[in-house]
Order: sequence, then C-alpha cells, then structure tokens
Amino acid sequence: MPTASRAAIHTAGPDLTIAEVVVRDPGPGQVLVKLGASGVCGSDRHVLDGDWNLPSPTVMGHEGAGTVVATGEGVTDLDVGDHVVLSWFYPCLQCAACRAGRMWVCTGSGASAGLLPDGTTAFAQEDDPVYPYLAVGSMSEYTVVAQQAAVKIPDDVPFDVAALIGCSIATGFGAVANDAAVEPGRSALVIGAGGVGLSIIMSLALAGANPIIAADISDEALALASSFGATHTLTSGPDLAAEVAALTGTGVDYAFEAIGRRQTIEQMPECLMPGGTAVVVGLPPEDDPVSIDALLLAEEGKRLVGSNYGSTVPGRDFPLLAELYRAGKLPIDRLITDRVGLDEANAAFDAMRAGAQGRTVIVH
Repeated sequence: MPTASRAAIHTAGPDLTIAEVVVRDPGPGQVLVKLGASGVCGSDRHVLDGDWNLPSPTVMGHEGAGTVVATGEGVTDLDVGDHVVLSWFYPCLQCAACRAGRMWVCTGSGASAGLLPDGTTAFAQEDDPVYPYLAVGSMSEYTVVAQQAAVKIPDDVPFDVAALIGCSIATGFGAVANDAAVEPGRSALVIGAGGVGLSIIMSLALAGANPIIAADISDEALALASSFGATHTLTSGPDLAAEVAALTGTGVDYAFEAIGRRQTIEQMPECLMPGGTAVVVGLPPEDDPVSIDALLLAEEGKRLVGSNYGSTVPGRDFPLLAELYRAGKLPIDRLITDRVGLDEANAAFDAMRAGAQGRTVIVH
C-alpha cells in the first residue's frame, strides 16, 4: 500500500514547499526506506538557485541514510530493518562502463532524470509524478530507491554521519584515493573548505599527504580546515599560485577544486609543480565554461582530471568509509555543525547562502 510522506518539494525559485507526497510501493529490485537523516548539500542549492535544471516538481535531497522498511520482488541482499546509506547515482550494471567496473560513469542510469530503473518516479501527488532528486529524494520521511542505491552499513553508525558518507564524504575521499591516488609525503592544495573540501582535507591527512594547503575566502572555513588536517591556510585570491609557490618552492603535487567556480578551476594548473595533477571536484554552472592553458599542461607534463563522485563504487566504498569512521580515522561527525527538522530546510539553505560553515543535516 502506498505510503504518505512529508517532503521538501522544489517547483520553481529558491524556496522549498513542505507538503505531503505519496510514496509508491517498491517494485522489483527496489526498496522502501524510512529516512533517518538527509544532508543539506551545495548541489541541492545549485538547483534551488537556478544553476542546474531539473524536472518539476522534485523532492530535494540526495545525501540520505535510513532503515529499510519494505523490499520489492527479487531483492536478496537487503532485509527489512537494515540500516543503509543511499547513493545518488545508481548504476544500471549492464552498460559497457558498468561491465568494466566504472559504475560512476554508467551510461544507462536514470538517476540524473529522477527516474527509477523501471522508468517510474518514487513519488506522486494526485496521481501526477513527483521526481526524487537524483533518484533519491532524501528530504522526505520515506523514499523508494533502486536496490543498488542502498548499501548496508553497521547499525552503530549514526544516520547523520551515514547520510554524509553517501555524497560529500565519498566524493572527497574518492577524489583523493581513487582519482588522484595520493601517495604519502606528497604536497596538496585544496581550494574551497566547504563540506566536500573538508572531506578532501581529512582524506589527505589519512593518506599521509604533507603539506596540505587549504585556500578559502572565509577565516572560519580556514580554521575548520586546520582542525581537519590542513597544515597551511591561504586566503583565496588572484595571486594564489604565487602564494602556493612561495610556500612550497615548486608548486604542489596535487590540487583539488571543491567549489565549482570557473575562476578557481582555471587557477589550479598554475599551482602545480611540473608533473602535478589537478582534480576538478566541484561542479560549475552549466553556462560558465572553463578556459585552461593546454600548452602549460603539455609542456610541464601536468594532468587535469575530472572527479565524478570520487569514482565511487558504493557497495565497495560506503562500508569502507563507515569502518574508517568507526575506527576514528575519519571524524565525519565533527563536520556536522547543525541538525534541523524538515520544516527548517529553507532556513538551512538560507544559512548556507549566507556563508555558514560545516554541514547541516536534516534529522527525520
């Protein structure tokens, strides 16, 4: 029987409407999840602020964790009562990329269109479809997701921590471990000390990088960066490359951009030492193309790498991240600076726009 659920719905403009939706029963290969927590992420804000286009109406939220309350036909690896982290990009498991093990660049997923594998949506209002953002829609009391988008984790990992594993932590950790393959003792620069940037910094510290330079325009963000492992901090500006060179003598081995801003992405290659690697993690607006000096890359053997979800394989990486948290090696809980209810979602995004640091989590 379909489930009624309160949800944060985006139709147009920057404000969300808190209203009731109907959550469909899980179909074959799908699970119904009662949400415990949902992260308030910058990607959601991009949608609300008009930077990216989505089908309408959409239940927002893509960073979620909760409890399986029902399973559809054919689900064998999840049971009612399991605690799960939700992935915002379910792989189809059939395309060439999936068969090669590169699920993060799957070409057969309907997640970006807000569709489940069978082409349906998780939600409805008066029989009209309501789309879950990235086929998750975690700013809802309940949601239905593809079974491959729900990964079991230990019950003792708090839902607010688990929700962040599903996006910002996996993205930052994967950028360091999977995309850059950072080696101990190598130098690194992180531009942007927001949620993903802090995840990158703590992952660099775990990898043994040194020095770790954080750059941001906010003194509060830089103080947080230092607390998560940054050895040096710089105020971002047009002279960033010169300041990095003054600190290191040669530039850094690795640079990560975690904002999605054209100007800072364009700065990265100049911040690298010859042979260094720049990793684009932040997603810029669709209509703001980036200009890169290709001659600089070629002559100095520098690499520019795109990081999509940190090349994450959820079934492999989410349990690892949960174990690193449990072992005290990734202090994810310290990222959380505010916990709010669903009715406070608009206020949480307003605070983000005003420069609030750390992570806010909606607790259901």
